[in-house]
Formats: sequence, structure tokens, C-alpha cells
Amino acid sequence: MNSAAGLLPIAHEYASRGPLILAIFAITYFGIAVGRVPALKVNRVGIALLGAIALTIFAGVTTADVVSFINWPTVFLLFGFFVLSAQLRLSGFFDKVAVAVAARLGHPARFLLQLMLVTAGLSAVLNHDVVCLVFAPIIAAALIRQKINPVPFLIALAIASNIGAASTLVGNPQDMVIAQLARLDFGRYILWSIAPVLFALASAYAIIWMLSRKTLHSTVFPRTGAQRANRPFDRGHTIKGLVILAVVIALFFTSLPKEMIALAAAGIHIASRKFRTEELLGLVDWSILVLFIGLFVIAGAFQTTGYGELAVRWLANNGVNLGSLPVLTGVTAVLSNLLNNSAAVMLLLNVVDLSNPATAYTLALANSFGGSLVIIGSVSNIIVVQQARESGINISFYDFARVGVPVTLAALAGLIIWTMLPF
Repeated sequence: MNSAAGLLPIAHEYASRGPLILAIFAITYFGIAVGRVPALKVNRVGIALLGAIALTIFAGVTTADVVSFINWPTVFLLFGFFVLSAQLRLSGFFDKVAVAVAARLGHPARFLLQLMLVTAGLSAVLNHDVVCLVFAPIIAAALIRQKINPVPFLIALAIASNIGAASTLVGNPQDMVIAQLARLDFGRYILWSIAPVLFALASAYAIIWMLSRKTLHSTVFPRTGAQRANRPFDRGHTIKGLVILAVVIALFFTSLPKEMIALAAAGIHIASRKFRTEELLGLVDWSILVLFIGLFVIAGAFQTTGYGELAVRWLANNGVNLGSLPVLTGVTAVLSNLLNNSAAVMLLLNVVDLSNPATAYTLALANSFGGSLVIIGSVSNIIVVQQARESGINISFYDFARVGVPVTLAALAGLIIWTMLPF
């Protein structure tokens, strides 16, 4: 089996501590699934970090092994893209695009389509959480001014970001991890994923419009609170950011190390005459980086115990074969919602066979598509709901699930059919 961390040579060191490592692993993942610890103000990031710390203190995992468990190229790639997104955000690019989209409210059906296409396109090559963070309040305010119900459009924003992020290997952190550990080819992934992504996006548009077209107008609209000031648009630095992004994506089609490409691009932005270093680094999502570092340590230690292989054999003997792409699709989507999409990916990467690229492709797409099921399915959903609340708009669990469930089922059905076609 092609393990994610490649740690089998040191497994014998921790053989006697396997039960303790398993216990810490199980407690940590249970905490991540719940999302909090009673009486403590700790979130999933903190729980993952505490799990990694517990392994070093109680299970005796050495510092050297902790460092070896972490896939540093993935961390560097994530950091590089966070800086790329931060530079464009400081340049006012996201605000400019959001305002331009919000100005096209003449025809709701056309506006919904444009909103979803733009969101999906940006989410494919930039941090999709940032897209939602910037777009949500601007879109909400524009819709309220026009007395159009903003709820279905904001839900569409979150769903389109999840689907669009699946179209490339840099659309979200989970896909970057999968790409690095499975050594996927950037171009081949796009060719494989484009059909199920387009089907999912088309299905999402049709379902959202069908379910929402009769509730677009209401006699009650929230009063918008103080709106976040848009960042001033800097044309020169926006062009610079987009050109560098285009060069980075183009170089991803070569054999050059992707993390080095991303770091070089980040270095160019950090050496800026316009933006201070603390401004750029202040917009880096450090919590995501810490989350993955913690998960790498936890998953790496778990891999040394051999329990992952035993679990796969047990599942296969009971009719759940993770080598089957349709089965993997369903298991990934379920775990992404029960646990957390990042934690689910790190768990599955340690127990599935990555020698077949289609397995990694399926894992990436199912994880992203599954994120649209309910509000807690992805960070972008939570961001949109929080931004809506700050604008006086309530998106309930039912509101989101009413749209998210059929959209997710349609997207996953399309993916399953795609995996079953002969290629």
C-alpha cells in the first residue's frame, strides 16, 4: 500500500506503544468531529495540535519523527498560495470583482449563473474561503437593496466555491495535500475532473434555481449593519498579482517542484514596495497550516501502528472495499461531514492505495463535493453563514440543507457514474 507518510520503516520503534497511539488518535479525531472540548475555548485546530503534543509527551514520539511525519512541501505550497491570495486581496481585486458581479442584478436567473461561474472560477485557482469572505457581504448588501431574498444566492455562493475548488489541485488545502502525497499531475487531474465538476455545477444551478425561484421576493428584509469598507482597487498591483498567478499555474504543468514555484511567487510578493510584510502575513490562514501540521503528526504516528491496514482489511471483509471508487466516493463524503474535510482526507490518505491516480482524483472530488451537504461541511459554508449573520440575514441549518442535500447527492451521483466509465 502506498502510504501517505511513507513511515513503515520506523514502525517497529512504536510497536509496543501502538494501543496508546491509537487511543490518542481516536480521542483526537473524536474531538475534531465534535468540534470543541467542554469547558475549553478550543476549536478543531487546537484539538489537532493538542493531539500532536500528546503523542510526543505520552506516546514518546521523538522530535525527529514528528518532523519527518510532516509533509513540508505541502505546507510550503499552502503558505505560498495563501500569500498569493493575500496580495490580490490587499490589491482590492476580490472586492472589485464582487462589486462588478453585484451590479448585474437585472435578471435573477442570469445573476445566479454569473455569481456561481465567477465564484467557481476564482475558487479553482485561489483560496476559496477568501472568495466567500469577500463576496458574501457585498452580494448580500446588493441583493437587500434590490429587495431580493439573499439567502438562496448566498448558499449558491458557498456551494459554487466548494465545487469550483475541486476543479484543480490548488482550489483548497485538502486537494493540495492529496496532490503532493499522491504525486498527481496537474494537467491530468484537470482533464479527469472537468466533466464531473461541470456536471456538479450545472446540477447545482438547476436545483438552486428550481427550489428558490418562487421565494426571491419578500416583504421583510433585514437592515444591513455597518458594512465592511471595500479595499481600494490598485490596478498595477492587481495586474502584478494576476500575472504572477498565471505564471505559477503555467509552471505547474511542468516537472518543477510545485512548492518551490509557490514559494518563489510568495517571495516576490513579500519583497513589495507597496504592502508591508505584516499586512501580507496577517492575511495568511495560519490556523489551516497549524491544523495540517497537527494532522500530519497524528496521521503519521497512526500509520506506524499498522492499525490502518487492519481496518481496511476488516472493512473489505464486511463489504466496504475502499479500492472501489464508488464506495470511496460515499465514504469520503460521509467522513467529510462527520469529522472535518481536512481530517477525513488525512485519515483516508493513510488507508487507501494511491498507486492508482483515479483513487486520489476521486478522493479530492468527493471531499469537495461532500462539503456542500450541510453548513458544517466546509469552512466556506461557515464563512458565508457568519458573514450573512453580520448583515442581519439568518441562514438556518434547514435553509442550507434544503438546497445542499440534493445538490450534493446529484454531484456525488455524477462522480460515481464518472468513476464507473471505462477509460
